[in-house]
Amino acid sequence: MATIEQLYQTLDERRRPEDVAELVQKLLDGSLTPKETAILEKAAKGSLSRNAYGYTSMLQTFAAAQGAESQIAKAVELFKLNKNDQADYNNPRDIEDFIRAVSPVLHKTVGANNFIGDRLNKEKRKEAGLDLSKRSYNKRWRLLKRIEQKLQRFIGETKKSEIQKIAKHGLAHTLDFENFSSDLNTACFIAYYNARCNLRSVFTNQSQDRPFDEISEMLLNRCRTTETKFGGLFRKTKPEVVNTNWWAIAQIYTSQEVLSYLTDEQKGMLLGKWTGILQEIAGLLAKVWEENDINRQTMIVKRGNDSSTWNNTAGAWNKARDNWMNLIYSMGLDFVLETVCFGKVLRLMAADVVAWHASSGGKLDPNTHVWNQLPLPWEVFQNKADCNKERVMKCCKEAGIDAEKSGWVAPRIHGIAAFKPTPELVHGVVVSNPFLATVLKKHRYFSGKNGTWFFPGNN
Repeated sequence: MATIEQLYQTLDERRRPEDVAELVQKLLDGSLTPKETAILEKAAKGSLSRNAYGYTSMLQTFAAAQGAESQIAKAVELFKLNKNDQADYNNPRDIEDFIRAVSPVLHKTVGANNFIGDRLNKEKRKEAGLDLSKRSYNKRWRLLKRIEQKLQRFIGETKKSEIQKIAKHGLAHTLDFENFSSDLNTACFIAYYNARCNLRSVFTNQSQDRPFDEISEMLLNRCRTTETKFGGLFRKTKPEVVNTNWWAIAQIYTSQEVLSYLTDEQKGMLLGKWTGILQEIAGLLAKVWEENDINRQTMIVKRGNDSSTWNNTAGAWNKARDNWMNLIYSMGLDFVLETVCFGKVLRLMAADVVAWHASSGGKLDPNTHVWNQLPLPWEVFQNKADCNKERVMKCCKEAGIDAEKSGWVAPRIHGIAAFKPTPELVHGVVVSNPFLATVLKKHRYFSGKNGTWFFPGNN
C-alpha cells in the first residue's frame, strides 16, 4: 500500500500522532526545511516502529458495529438459500433487503414480531402451503425476528460510532480519497491533526490538551505557502499560487482563516450540512435524556446513567456547534444569532473527578449555570423554546463568563499547544508502560468495576 493510502486510512482510525507523523515524514521527505524536520521529529521519534516496546495497549480503531453476517448465514442454511456473495451484511440496506426477500417464505409480515399474535397456526400454515412442523416453523420465525432486532441494534450502534467520530474530528472520516490526496501538504495536515483530535481524554482535574499543537501549526504553514527547492535553497511562493485543498481541510478544521479560502457556495454547503447534523444530534440527545435520570444542576454522573453515550453525543453536539458558529461568522450571518443561538451541552462528570477538583480548591464549573438557565437544544429545534444571543450573554454574565472568549456566542480562539508524547491510558489513567497497561486492563483496574488481584505468573 502506498504511503498516501496508508495516511488516508488513518482518517477512520485512532492511530497515535507519532505513527502518523512518521508517515508524514516519509511523504514529505526531501521537501522539509531543517526547522520543519526538527519539529516533526518531536513526534516521529516516538512512533511504534522506533519504540523498544513496538506496540501500544490502546485500540487503534474506533469501535465498529457488528452486522448480521452470522445470523444471516444461519438463515441461509435453515431456509436452504443460495448464498449471495455480492451482499454485505455489515450494510443495513443489504440486511433489510434480505429480511424483505425471505420473510414472504414464511408468510411473515416484516415488523410483525409478536410471538403470540403474529405467527401462523397449523391451519393457516396449511392454507399457505407451508409444509413445516410447528417446531421447524417456529425456529425459522424466531430467527427472522432476531435478524430484524439485530438490524435495529446495528443501525443504533452504527449511529453511535458515527457520533463518536464527529465528536472527535468532525467530518474527516467522510473525506473521499480524491480530495484528500489532491495535495500532499493538505493530506499531511489533515491526517496529523485528525490523529491529534482522536486522542483519548486523560483522567485529570485540569482541562484537556488542545489538539492543535506546534506540529499542526507547522503543517498548516506549509499549506499557506509552498516551498520549492532551488539549488539547495527554499523559496516561498505566494499564497495565491499554492495547491492547498482548503475545502478538504474545512471538513476537520474550520478556522476563520481556512473558511476565508472557500467560496460562498462551499460555505453554504457546509452550513447546511452542519445544521442538519445539529438537528439530528439534538434528537439523539433528547432520546438519551429521556432514558436517563441526569442531574442537570450538577451534571455529576450517578448509577444507571449511560454516561458514555451522553458524553459522546454531547461532544458531537459541541463539535457541530463550533463548526456551525464558525461558518455563521465567516459568512457574515452573525445577525442570525439574534434569533437563534444554540447553547453548548455539558458532559457528565465522574463523582471522583469532581471531588478531586473540589479538594484542590476548584468549584463547580460556571458553565454549568449557563447550561441550567438555557433551553435544552432539542426544545429549540422543536420550537418549544427560544434561545438567542441576548439570552445567552445574560446567562454568561450572571455566571461570570466572557460569552465571546468562551465560545458561547462567537467562534472559540485557540492557541498552539506544545507537542506531548501520547501516554498509555487505562480508562483515562496514565500508565507508564504498555505491558503494564495491558495487564491492568485485563484485571479491570480503573474501570469502575471490581478489580482482581494479580501476581507474576498468573494467567
